[in-house]
Amino acid sequence: MLLSEPAVLVDSHCHLNLMDYAQLGCDMDEVVARAGRDGVQYMLCVSVDLTAGAQVIAAAERYGNVFASVGVHPNHVVEHEPTADSLSAGVASHPKIVAIGETGLDYYRNQVAVETQHTRFREHIAAAKRLRLPLIIHCRDAKQDVLRILTEERADEVGGVMHCFVEDWDTARAALDLNFVISFSGIVTFKSAQNLREVAKRIPDDGFLVETDSPYLAPVPFRGKVNQPAYTRQVALELAALRGVTFETIAEQSTANFFRVFHHARPLVSSMNSG
Repeated sequence: MLLSEPAVLVDSHCHLNLMDYAQLGCDMDEVVARAGRDGVQYMLCVSVDLTAGAQVIAAAERYGNVFASVGVHPNHVVEHEPTADSLSAGVASHPKIVAIGETGLDYYRNQVAVETQHTRFREHIAAAKRLRLPLIIHCRDAKQDVLRILTEERADEVGGVMHCFVEDWDTARAALDLNFVISFSGIVTFKSAQNLREVAKRIPDDGFLVETDSPYLAPVPFRGKVNQPAYTRQVALELAALRGVTFETIAEQSTANFFRVFHHARPLVSSMNSG
């Protein structure tokens, strides 16, 4: 068992390096401390480009309970396209890098040509398979192509997470079949997101994570404010209500799922059950 108490949470997707700390009226140290006070004992700080990747890694090196990923967002405009080689450089020797991504496809914004997004996505999958690391998948208005490319590239060999999931049950089931878990963000607290809330009710116990996607998509009752990892608690509370279980059950299941999927992440000794 990973936990010394069942209420330990993991924010499986945040961007500590992109937070508006002036608007929050505090610094990164305080944001991490606030999260801890609300039971969010671990965070995965996710990269959206290789240039700022150093900031993501620096955050992971600064805090023992923060992990990092390496990747380029599908709609992030870059001077040099990432390759499996550039994505893999130095990753194997860094113990705090536990995933490749975020990657995937985003047809909503289309700041990057679709063909380029496809190539970029395949390079990320190749890097993940080379390093034996899970993938963090961003999917917006592109579910068919995301599932197709994951299937064609045999991404099930490494699996990962469908981050900030907003699709229907059929898409969730297809992702689960490809060895990907579903991550619920603050969107699941929106009463208008009925399809997503139904997915949350049906997802198997070993098939979900919780996240904030900070600084974006703050959950109810903080909607419209700068999101932060501490608000993972609201996501977990909503899932507990939807699934008819206790908050502690959601915390225990989602945290166990996180450390299973991100198998290079190591819990702190103080968070491990000594028995």
